[in-house]
Amino acid sequence: MKKVLTVLAAGVPLAAAVYLPTASAEPLTSVSAPPVCAAPSVKAPSGTKVESVTVVRQAGGTIHGTGFLGGDVSDVPAFCQVTVTLTHPGDNDHAKVQTWLPLTKWNGRFQAIGGSAYSAGDNGVGLATAVKSGYAATTTDAGIGDVLDTSWVLNSKNQVNTALLKNFASRSQHEAAVVGKEVVDGVYGRRAAFSYFTGCSTGGREGYAEAQQYPDDYDGILADAPGINWDEFEVATLWPQVVMNNEKTFPTDCEFKAFTNAAVKACDKLDGVQDGLVNDASRCDFDPRRLIGTKVVCDGKELTITAADADVVRKIWDGPRTASGKKLWSGVPVGANLSGLAGSTTGTDGQTVGAPFPVPALWVQLFLKKDPSFDVSKITYGDFTKLFKQSEAEYDKVIGTDDPDLSDFRKSGGKLITWHGSADEYIPTDGTVQYHQQVVRKIGSAKKTDDFYRLFLAPNTSHCGLNGTDGSTDGLAALTSWVEHGKAPRTLPATLINADGKQVEHDLCSYPAVSRYKGHGDPALASSFRCVSPAKH
Repeated sequence: MKKVLTVLAAGVPLAAAVYLPTASAEPLTSVSAPPVCAAPSVKAPSGTKVESVTVVRQAGGTIHGTGFLGGDVSDVPAFCQVTVTLTHPGDNDHAKVQTWLPLTKWNGRFQAIGGSAYSAGDNGVGLATAVKSGYAATTTDAGIGDVLDTSWVLNSKNQVNTALLKNFASRSQHEAAVVGKEVVDGVYGRRAAFSYFTGCSTGGREGYAEAQQYPDDYDGILADAPGINWDEFEVATLWPQVVMNNEKTFPTDCEFKAFTNAAVKACDKLDGVQDGLVNDASRCDFDPRRLIGTKVVCDGKELTITAADADVVRKIWDGPRTASGKKLWSGVPVGANLSGLAGSTTGTDGQTVGAPFPVPALWVQLFLKKDPSFDVSKITYGDFTKLFKQSEAEYDKVIGTDDPDLSDFRKSGGKLITWHGSADEYIPTDGTVQYHQQVVRKIGSAKKTDDFYRLFLAPNTSHCGLNGTDGSTDGLAALTSWVEHGKAPRTLPATLINADGKQVEHDLCSYPAVSRYKGHGDPALASSFRCVSPAKH
């Protein structure tokens, strides 16, 4: 596990801990005097009891992120830290809601911050970034632990702790919204003018849960690379391991990279120019069998790509299917790092075995098999289909977060923005695209949906990559402009990293529009492209 964690930390896959949306906006209110950092009166949200309220005046400076993700934020101004601990009588849970309030230059806005993997909330980096940008910020731990801490899942009888699962799924996020706003009002003596939720991955899923179940909590939600369809994609992302184990073929990182590079090169020109970006990955139909017989140099050794290697890659790209060929879920997107979910390790005995990404492995072991010692490497294709169906049956209503009826959120005046990397190696982009299409059908038209919900796909961008690992974009700035000034974002300006590792400026198009080269101009500049309908692409 230590090796897996080291690899994870290097790639920051669970959530980007180095960059978060800033949207340093103009203050909406002026504070005549610094607020008093004292315990406010907090009314318990429905169904809860307040166990404690603690207040600490923090000097600011450099904030160190806690837990596995870590991270640092410097030059944070002094802030008031209020922690409210809630419990649900009878559930024996203790969920902390933490609110950080800048003691000077509050911009009049409230921002709640989501979590990562199996963590419901922020580790301090997001809170510090928000405070630095003038926001009063809130997060909740939902009464559970850090990103890979699943010690809460099973009770002494090896049954899933349904109360904590409910907290993690949605309950605690809503209660954090209620408590956080109360704290802001109590400390500043006035309510926030606007309220926002931001999150990526698990945080993205939590944002969608808010829009679906608690449509009045926030004026705007930025929910990126969202883990919606949780009950399905968590099992689906174990598929690459199932394929390699059943086919008894474990391509090396170098071989996987050869397939990805070849596919990107073959599909790069689909937008009209060779620029190191695949602007519409859904149109990339590269056949991995084209690489059979190709020589790859890996760690000084020359390897030859085999038909078995190509078949493994084809199955991983295609995604999980039943024994009869029925498609269960989307595969790893073409262009994504295949080693993320199809990791392997070779022992001193020369034997190569799979090294599964821990998030889906833990889901199967704990939530489905209820057995921490269950060996996921023994899953057959038939077993996989049963596990997939079991996950849907047991958990869709609890944590699927895929209800396309956003009509109440629309009626409340809420705005929702999502960006998702087209090369997301951990959460298949197609799940988010399909959900958006379902919302359009439910709402009645693409135009009505565009009035409150916009999706942007980012080429060559990995999981949560626009939070600083594969470039950047300021989705929160676009969201505040939309909410507060009615300026709907037709495009989302971004800095991307192309296949050559170079920074390029790019305007992400509002789905379903795709980017197309104008036929002239520097491909590294956004002005050289325009957004067109897929039919014209």
